[in-house]
Amino acid sequence: MTARPRPGSWPGWPSLGLFGSGRPVGAEFLGGEQDIGYRLAPLAPAPGSHLTASQQRYLSSFMRPCPEALVTSASHRVTWYDSAGVPNVAHCGPSSPGPVVPIAARETTLALWRALAADAGLADRIARLGPGDRAVLEATTTDAEPLEIFRIGVEATARTLVQHAYIAGQTPYGTPAEFARGLRDSGVFAVVAGTWYWELQASTFRRGMIPVSFVPGPGGTVRYPPEAAAMLRAMKEATIAQAHAVMRKAVTEENLTVAEAVQKYYHDLDLIAKQYALLPEGEQPRCLAQMTHSVGGQRFSVQPGVIAVYVETFARLLDLVRLTLLPGLPEEEVTDPEERTFHIPDMNCKHCRATITALLESMGAPVAEMDPVTKRVVAGFGTVAARERAFDAIRDAGYRVVPPR
Repeated sequence: MTARPRPGSWPGWPSLGLFGSGRPVGAEFLGGEQDIGYRLAPLAPAPGSHLTASQQRYLSSFMRPCPEALVTSASHRVTWYDSAGVPNVAHCGPSSPGPVVPIAARETTLALWRALAADAGLADRIARLGPGDRAVLEATTTDAEPLEIFRIGVEATARTLVQHAYIAGQTPYGTPAEFARGLRDSGVFAVVAGTWYWELQASTFRRGMIPVSFVPGPGGTVRYPPEAAAMLRAMKEATIAQAHAVMRKAVTEENLTVAEAVQKYYHDLDLIAKQYALLPEGEQPRCLAQMTHSVGGQRFSVQPGVIAVYVETFARLLDLVRLTLLPGLPEEEVTDPEERTFHIPDMNCKHCRATITALLESMGAPVAEMDPVTKRVVAGFGTVAARERAFDAIRDAGYRVVPPR
């Protein structure tokens, strides 16, 4: 392993609250010891493939020009209720260490969310944002509230850790804590933020797939092989090109304004990435968390602090989470004809919320409530059959549906 800076001495970081120390969050946010039961269900590959039918559909529709051979599938779907009582769905295998990574990663996410909510300094800085700052956020980002941006960034960090655990067997790291620290020291979290496009990470996570592999790097680190890095760039460039092509057609042939085009093709049809569509031609996207900022005369980037705190909190929570394999397979069907409440564990941002809302309402199911934090949805259905058709459509879009307990 490469040497890493001593906590509290991260180069270029000012002393800035939650993400300035590189240490796990305080014990008051960890939630103490947790006994969590989980269920496993094996994934069923399509005939003649190592991928499931859902993974194949996403690959062919949205991951061009990625070949199937470059993609690794998880071996099992894991479902559980976290310490906040929220249902979760993730994947694990074929490499060890198994379900402990997604479950402990979720507890880490909850701990950091609690710490963010209690960060008075962050709340004060958010309160001091002016109308101009907020207008920029509204016009260019999916989630415009700063606290939501941090919350979703933490969840994206968890996705990176969980997805790469599918290929943990390609690394020299023997324990979940070593694996998380190894990814950090290898720069993998930063590579995902800077190289993958956003929807690729979220959608492949929901389907239990990862389009990369690992090879040894210097000093006990790992890295992507050149062909994987090149393919990620090609997929990102194809996504940017598609967004620009759709916007040109909408503005020149359909005579839509930019705002109308974004509403139609991003919000209503979910066919483009808003941020890419608004990029000037030839300009490459940049991860804002990786950019250098200046606060009080000191220069720093947000992302290294988030990663450091996340990884060390994850390592601490591994000692607090006790897992029990429960009998039986996960149950996804709702049979009570009066039941309007269900959960969508994969829903984590405003874009997910807009996509699912549009899908449900297009099928005659008005949405009364949708919360990406608790994953709770309340919608109206005319019949049991109509509800099941809507649930099937949600699953086809890559999301899981979980009934209430």
